[in-house]
Amino acid sequence: MANTTSILWVDDEIDMLGPHQTFLKNKGYDIVTATNGYDAIDMLQEQNFDIIFLDENMPGISGLDTLLKIKEISPITPVVMVTKSEEEHIMEQAIGSKIADYLIKPVNPNQLLLCIKKHIESNRLIQKTTQHVFQSQFQQLIMQTMECRTFDDWCQLYQKLVYWELDLQNVNTMDDIHMTLKQEANSAFAKFIKKNYCDWITDPDNAPLMSNKIMSKRILPMLEKGENVVLIVIDNCRLDQWETMQTLLSQDFKINTELYCSILPTATQYARNAIFSGLMPLHIKQLYPDYWVESEDESSQNKYENQLLGTFFERYRKRNISYGYYKVNDNDAGVRLLNIFHRYKQNNLNAFVYNFVDMLSHARTETKMIKELSMDEAAYRSLTESWFKHSPLYKLIMILKQQNVKIAITTDHGAIRVNNPLEIAGDKDINTNLRFKTAKNITYNPKQVFEIKNPEEILLPKSNLSSSYIFATNNDFFIYRNNHSYYSNMFKDTFQHGGISMEEMIVPLAILEAK
Repeated sequence: MANTTSILWVDDEIDMLGPHQTFLKNKGYDIVTATNGYDAIDMLQEQNFDIIFLDENMPGISGLDTLLKIKEISPITPVVMVTKSEEEHIMEQAIGSKIADYLIKPVNPNQLLLCIKKHIESNRLIQKTTQHVFQSQFQQLIMQTMECRTFDDWCQLYQKLVYWELDLQNVNTMDDIHMTLKQEANSAFAKFIKKNYCDWITDPDNAPLMSNKIMSKRILPMLEKGENVVLIVIDNCRLDQWETMQTLLSQDFKINTELYCSILPTATQYARNAIFSGLMPLHIKQLYPDYWVESEDESSQNKYENQLLGTFFERYRKRNISYGYYKVNDNDAGVRLLNIFHRYKQNNLNAFVYNFVDMLSHARTETKMIKELSMDEAAYRSLTESWFKHSPLYKLIMILKQQNVKIAITTDHGAIRVNNPLEIAGDKDINTNLRFKTAKNITYNPKQVFEIKNPEEILLPKSNLSSSYIFATNNDFFIYRNNHSYYSNMFKDTFQHGGISMEEMIVPLAILEAK
């Protein structure tokens, strides 16, 4: 506790509270007193206080009127009403005026001490306790990393790591320790994926829930029960970003969140097309060649999502299910959807895609100002949270709360902040993604990547007969030998997707029901 903590105590019977003042002074607090609201206001204009204790029943000006004046002068100073009044309307007025706390006399000194610690020292105490608890669990998290054997094990570990990342974001001394722990976990996770991913594709009955099974395993069963469903896909949204959104939504919804595995490559063209079609990329290309786009232009790679969604219902013989689709690429499109949403109400399923988070990721790479606004993981989350809180998407979800619908919110993949460049070489037809490469001839160090020489074994299409795929792991990213320094500096510390990491592959699927 800092000895400079100062308290202004306003009470017309302040002399009767001498023992309480003595108790707090012995704890190291400075106390200044006033017997009426006018004197308190004058004192506040001349001196800053850390916390104010305020009586309600005083001569001249009431405590509530004094409170309003205090908020005008010093809106961030916590004010605690300490009064004999138990009238409900006074409590409600005080709460409505953003009172920090409400204590009813007689109070004992420890109540006051607890109140001070709660409103003045809580951040310090929370940081201290959080740091201590994390340190005590650090070894346990290391052991859990070593003991992960299944995808569910990794989901549980990743949830814990995200929990601690959010809890420690204001404890600067723990940043490096948590980052090192997450890097070690990602290294072990990459080995797990290398060992198991091909088996999951060849034996899907023993695989975790993956992108191509979201529609058949989660969305279709709700539709078959006669429920109307709105599927919202937030492109490139990580679990930690979803947690900030979920916190806001939990006030209005019961939320059941599970984690599933994004397919490789963890890129929109592959993973999101797999969600809507219910197919792996190779099968999309084989069954619906017109809907598979080889172009490097991201805007065209997913232009057939609406049609792919239709093919899903055709294959499952569910032509009686009506559906709608809408893609939101910017704020104006989000507002337009709000204005025309009535057109979609009659559908059994509506699928809405929101690209903001993915656009933010790209903007962070390309725009210095955006990069500075989201300089680290916490700032990146904060920017996403701010967008969501004020977005047309949040408004849409609040509208849906009033409808008799189930809301499913998910993403196609996440992203990882990269900082370790790996040199490769390839033909001119090689793709531009920094976390995976596919081409006829690629030169690389096989120990540094997850290589798939026969893409068909994991149901990926080939651009030509001898194409192969390589995937970056950990926080690596691919660059060419030419202009190494230029591209290394350009892409270092940016958020990328397409490869293998917990952030990219372990992604949320949430079902919301209005409370």
